[in-house]
Amino acid sequence: MMKKIFIILISSVVLSACHSHRTYFPSDEKLPKVELHIIRFDSALLAMDDTATIYNDVQALYQSYPVFMPVWVEDIIGIPTYDTAYLCQQLPLYLNDTVYGFKQTNAREQELFASVEDIYTPIQEAFSRLVYIDNTIIIPDIYLFISGFNASIMFIDDDIAVGADMYLGSDYEYYNRVVYEYQKYTMRKECIPADVVSAYIFRHYPYAGSQNRLLDNMIYRGKMMYILAQVFPTLPSEEVMGYTKEQWRWCEKYERDIWNLMMDKKDLFKTDNLVLTSYLNDGPFTSEISQESPARIGTWIGWQIVASYMEHNPSVTLQDLLADNDAEHILQSSYYRP
Repeated sequence: MMKKIFIILISSVVLSACHSHRTYFPSDEKLPKVELHIIRFDSALLAMDDTATIYNDVQALYQSYPVFMPVWVEDIIGIPTYDTAYLCQQLPLYLNDTVYGFKQTNAREQELFASVEDIYTPIQEAFSRLVYIDNTIIIPDIYLFISGFNASIMFIDDDIAVGADMYLGSDYEYYNRVVYEYQKYTMRKECIPADVVSAYIFRHYPYAGSQNRLLDNMIYRGKMMYILAQVFPTLPSEEVMGYTKEQWRWCEKYERDIWNLMMDKKDLFKTDNLVLTSYLNDGPFTSEISQESPARIGTWIGWQIVASYMEHNPSVTLQDLLADNDAEHILQSSYYRP
């Protein structure tokens, strides 16, 4: 049975505290050289333009993409892989649909992704830094695919697939029909590198806290954000977080108030799922804090705590940080005082 893990990321300073003052990496030329492959399933799929040859074209896709094609057919199109006749009937309709805007979207995707160098280089450089931190990192192949607005990032065994039609720009008109307003900001091509690497590190370093308290989840996610910021050293921290500049500045302005409110409500040690969801999940705002706040403030505060911890403990390496699952120790040793 093929192992599949799906992650929907409707997806994820210029605060220097989060892009640490510490230097964890040698110069770029001394980093490990990694080989990255971006596989253009999207282009191969959209090259099919003759219904008279559809059967042969579909068979060619199965042959060229023996792992990815069955997953795409079953989980994105929703057709059993054995029903080739039905797939050949439905595929031209799917790719040329104008009601949901797939035809227009596919044309826009091919235009915007005519070159992928702008996403290839930052992903490759980020994985070079990850390998420097951890030599067990396996470099995934990156598939670009057409999702029909169904998925942005998904795992296919050890590889990562990117629904390119979910990254056509926050102002792309057809997104108004399929996503909420707050989701649009990160639906930009330039968000792909951080989304890909974020998905990878969250999977490679799963949550290992012994308790499911808000604090443990905040510190875990804060660690992942800290690592992500280090492997993208020139990416503004609000972009690492998936925030607008205004959202980041709001958190900076009210950081002390946010922390004091969390303390007053004794939220850090709560395990209630509604509390965790409010602080950690995506949405229009963090309901435990304010309707003016951005979502995922628990992750943002967790990141500030981890950044403070690393600055106050210069002997702690990134490897040490990843291995430390004692959230209370990290909080206490961070001397975090907003």
